[in-house]
Amino acid sequence: MLKFKNAIVRKPCQAMIEGISTGMFSHDRPVYEKAINQHAEYVKAMESLGVKVFVLEPLEQYPDSCFVEDPAVVLKECAIITNSPKETRNGEKLEIEPVIRKFYNNDQIYHIESPGTMEGGDVMLVDKHFYIGLSDRTNIAGAKQFDEIVSKFGYTSSTIPVTEGLHLKDFVIYLENNNMLVSAKMNEVPEFQKFNRFVVPTEEMYAINSLYINGTILVPDGYPKTLEHIQNLGYPIRVVNTDEFKKIDGSLTCLSLRF
Repeated sequence: MLKFKNAIVRKPCQAMIEGISTGMFSHDRPVYEKAINQHAEYVKAMESLGVKVFVLEPLEQYPDSCFVEDPAVVLKECAIITNSPKETRNGEKLEIEPVIRKFYNNDQIYHIESPGTMEGGDVMLVDKHFYIGLSDRTNIAGAKQFDEIVSKFGYTSSTIPVTEGLHLKDFVIYLENNNMLVSAKMNEVPEFQKFNRFVVPTEEMYAINSLYINGTILVPDGYPKTLEHIQNLGYPIRVVNTDEFKKIDGSLTCLSLRF
C-alpha cells in the first residue's frame, strides 16, 4: 500500500488574491486570512495521518506558489523539476529546487526543459504507470521528456487530453485500490475503463480532487454525494475546507508534494 512519510507545503502569500483563476469553480477572490487558517488545518490533517510536513514560508512574488505540486513531481527514486509555461509561475521551480535537494541527491534530480512544458497537476500516478494530461500547461514535448526520465526507474506513461479546465487531476483522481473519481468526460476515456469509477455530479466537480493519504481520504468540505460514495468504498475520511483555494482553482492535491 502506498505510504507517504513526508510532505512539502508552502504557506499562501497575501498576493494569492491575484492568483490565476479560470473561473471554473468560483468568480470570487480569496480571503487571505481565511486561506491561512484553512492551510494550517490542511497541514494538521496530514500530520495526524503520520506525515512529517515541511512548511515553507510564503513567496509574495508568486501569487500561486502555495500550489507546490505544480513545480515538481517527486517519487521515491527521483524528483523532476517541471517547467510551467505561465510566466507568473515558471520562477517557482527555482524556489522549490533547493528544498527538493535536501531530500534527493544530485543524480536523483531531473528537469523538464523547453520546449517541453509541464505542471505537476497534470501528472497522476497509478501503481507504476503515469497518466499525463496534455493541457494548456503540459505539452507533448514535456510528456516525452518525463517518460524518458521515469522509464529509467521502471515506470511507464501515457497521455490523456485535457479538454476542460486546467489540469488532469481536476477531472480524474486515483484513490488507490482500483478506485477513481472522474468527470463525465473522463469517464469515457478508454484507458480508465478498467478502474472502478464514480462519476462525480457536475455540481460537485471540485470534489474530484480528493487526496489519498496513507489509507485515509481527504475530501473537500461541502460535497455530500462524493463524500458518501467514498465512505461506501470503506475509506476513513477527513473533511478539509479549501474554499479559499478553490477560488483560484486550487485543491487538495495542489497544496503539497508528498513522498
